[in-house]
Amino acid sequence: MPLMSEAAMSAKLREDLIARMKRIEGQARGIQKMLEEGRGCEEIIMQLSAIRAAIAKVAMAVMAANLEECLRDGEAAHSQEAVERAKKIFLKFS
Repeated sequence: MPLMSEAAMSAKLREDLIARMKRIEGQARGIQKMLEEGRGCEEIIMQLSAIRAAIAKVAMAVMAANLEECLRDGEAAHSQEAVERAKKIFLKFS
């Protein structure tokens, strides 16, 4: 069973996350250019840190949508299964 169905993520959230990933892609290209130009370590590390934070925000948004789906679908007899699904996705990111 997939960790999150397509229906769990709204179209607006999906569009927002795609836009964020495109910005991250641009940042990564920028860092590649910085490396090619021989820019300073501190400057590069700052940009890498920014990318890491941006990726974490995307991951948290995806996990929140998954958690919402697990809780919504986890009513009645399947609640333990829903909790296990939610835990699985959080552990994969850590």
